Amino acid sequence: METLILEKKENYLIVQLNRGRSNPINGKMVEELRQLIRDVEKDDSILGMIFTGQRNFFCVGLDVLELYHYDAPAMAKFWTDFTDMVHELTAFSKPLISAITGHSPAGGCLLAICCDYRVMINEPRFRIGLNEVPVGIVVPNGILALYGFWLGKGKAYQMLMQGHLFEPQDALQVGLVDEIVEREKVLEQAEKKMKFYLSFPYKVWRNTKQNLRIQLLEESVITEKEKEDTLEKWWDPVSRKALEKVVNRLNPKK
Repeated sequence: METLILEKKENYLIVQLNRGRSNPINGKMVEELRQLIRDVEKDDSILGMIFTGQRNFFCVGLDVLELYHYDAPAMAKFWTDFTDMVHELTAFSKPLISAITGHSPAGGCLLAICCDYRVMINEPRFRIGLNEVPVGIVVPNGILALYGFWLGKGKAYQMLMQGHLFEPQDALQVGLVDEIVEREKVLEQAEKKMKFYLSFPYKVWRNTKQNLRIQLLEESVITEKEKEDTLEKWWDPVSRKALEKVVNRLNPKK
């Protein structure tokens, strides 16, 4: 795979996001993640997955530097594929854990909240949260449902509307992450939690997860109308201006 590094442990998989230092999400990463989800669901030798990132970065979210230059058909395909991936991750029936090694805003946070458990590095300089609104991206109601599943709907509403990013201690307090540890312990603690989950009767654990997520899966579906609204605003001049500022900040030489 081009964007993922896979390491098979005894009976689970460690998936390292591997698109450079900050792991921005592009079409290729979405394609490979979706294929991985399908493959692991069918593979009885893999009982769970752990996502992890690079030093100081879990995932910075969508690759705005690349997506900004997509034409309308390419962007429509990407957004459909991306939202489908989020739903497939939410529906993933096996244990899914994030070992958050650094910054995890926007789409990076979205990957993490699809998981059953999140371990984050305990350093105040790192941030996690959904900050799409300030950069000109419309947040669908389905994302509010997913965010609210962990934060509570009211808190999720306020944080989405403010584009708020949390320090690790605050993320722990509101339930956005489940554990914060020192840098060298992040993956170790994620593996410890995976082994804990896998110590239970496996079919019972999986069926319980599926039962507990029935309502979430219904509420977090992103409708065609919501996809169209997001794409319409993506091309709106005001949103393009906000996105352009992000692109210039990320790539000042151009």
